[in-house]
Amino acid sequence: MALPIIVKWGGQEYSVTTLSEDDTVLDLKQFLKTLTGVLPERQKLLGLKVKGKPAENDVKLGALKLKPNTKIMMMGTREESLEDVLCPPPDNDDVINDFDIEDEIVEVENREENLLKISRRVKEYKVEVLNPPREGKKLLVLDVDYTLFDHRSCAETGVELMRPYLHEFLTSAYEDYDIVIWSATNMKWIEAKMKELGVSTNANYKITFMLDSAAMITVHTPRRGLIDVKPLGVIWGKFSEFYSKKNTIMFDDIGRNFLMNPQNGLKIRPFMKAHLNRDKDKELVKLTQYLKEIAKLDDFLELNHKYWERYLSKKQGH
Repeated sequence: MALPIIVKWGGQEYSVTTLSEDDTVLDLKQFLKTLTGVLPERQKLLGLKVKGKPAENDVKLGALKLKPNTKIMMMGTREESLEDVLCPPPDNDDVINDFDIEDEIVEVENREENLLKISRRVKEYKVEVLNPPREGKKLLVLDVDYTLFDHRSCAETGVELMRPYLHEFLTSAYEDYDIVIWSATNMKWIEAKMKELGVSTNANYKITFMLDSAAMITVHTPRRGLIDVKPLGVIWGKFSEFYSKKNTIMFDDIGRNFLMNPQNGLKIRPFMKAHLNRDKDKELVKLTQYLKEIAKLDDFLELNHKYWERYLSKKQGH
């Protein structure tokens, strides 16, 4: 019996329609080699498990109990294109196309149609709380791609693409902040990435909940037309007894994502080309210190996160 599977790799989806339940994981990998050029021994297929353990090459696909058109994620690099990993992403990348949001804010933040969209999300979007909000804690909302993880480069494991000092950063932040992950992708990929990076299972901190693209709204800007944004009002509406404008900060490498709540957004430097920058990137070390400093404040609205480095330097007496 045919078993269609969809494999996501390198930002694209590949349909596998010629394999059956009698074929093995190795057969799948061989077929993926013909589609992607990635050798079977360099492939890591996330989500293929038997009794909670990653499936070995000789396991039959039928034993994996996959539903038709199940999506799985592949990690791995083509032998011949390792040097391509070091190249910058194409020019149409979101990060490069990000724009200065300041002149758009007034037009967007308080427009009634946008506030109505947020109200609908508060009412209709289902949040799965992983760990209950903690009384008296502030809120840290984190993007994933290019903020915690270089999602364009290829590697054998997600850990190779993880931003340096990620776990130390989250461990420190958790002392003062509830942590929420918000990515403009779907929940399945967010969960897979967090698991691969060891974020969702780390004993030193806990994630309160995760939001995906369905919690975002589309807003119209005078100069840029329609764009998707991450309105913190969705969180504030659902958890008003814990979080507000006064105690929330959001990190994202794309400034337009906080068009609806500019005062709460900190635009982080994107983490790209992990293989080149892994030993040089210290962004999370400095931001750990910044979060610790501002956690002492009662109201974040007196801050301008655009000048976070200047604020930190001043506080540390440099």
